[in-house]
Amino acid sequence: MKQILTTVVMLLVLLATSCAKKQVVGEPSIANSPALQAAAGKKILIIVSAHPRFGDHAEKTGYWLSEVTHFYHVLAQHGFQIDIASPEGKPSVMDPASYDLSDNLNQTFWGNPELKQKLEQPLNPTKLQARDYAVIYFAGGHGTMWDFPASDSLAHLAASIYEQGGIVSAVCHGPAGLLNIKLSNGEYLIKGKRVTGFANLEEKLAGKTGLVPYLLEDSLKEKGGIYSRAFFPFASHSITDNRLVTGQNPGSATGVGEQVIAVLAGTSK
Repeated sequence: MKQILTTVVMLLVLLATSCAKKQVVGEPSIANSPALQAAAGKKILIIVSAHPRFGDHAEKTGYWLSEVTHFYHVLAQHGFQIDIASPEGKPSVMDPASYDLSDNLNQTFWGNPELKQKLEQPLNPTKLQARDYAVIYFAGGHGTMWDFPASDSLAHLAASIYEQGGIVSAVCHGPAGLLNIKLSNGEYLIKGKRVTGFANLEEKLAGKTGLVPYLLEDSLKEKGGIYSRAFFPFASHSITDNRLVTGQNPGSATGVGEQVIAVLAGTSK
């Protein structure tokens, strides 16, 4: 009996692996997406970091690849046009530790010359109009802790998208981009809202506590966010509070994308 169960489990693993190998960014497409229809022609904007190192340390950082590709995949399946920008339009920098082409979505994204060019040659947010976007998404990676909060143009664009009825979303260290977003009433966007992001415990386990300029969990709380995290570190955890959607860690990027779709479609709980 035990041998039979072992065989069944092995077959299921092989089947899952086989299916995963066929996964391509944006496929299969979802026909007649309510989320796409509700967006009424507006696009999605992904923000990636252009910051290459941990402060004065030699260790490299930047954006985290799967936090771009997994979110992109969810939105692309629904037929959305997706733009990619960086603070002040600087050349994006990928954290070399995130270059994992065994991840099918990373592989099919990176192997697509058009998508790769969009990521490597990001747009300048100062040249973008809030009215064109239904969603802004701050992808993570440690580099974001430096260049996202320092960008006034990003904060202004995100606030404008939100106040025009759009969605602001972020994952992992990407919520660093939320810290200095103020609305027209002078209040911080995240004040009094449920939010998550890379946890203090996760930062400690990752061995980066001594390299980062601040702890994201603490900073989100200081700006009035009602912070929560998964019970187990690095478990997927994402939260929707009206039109603010945040995810805790790299494994939460898909969940953030799915919750963004739900908000657009009006099916969010």
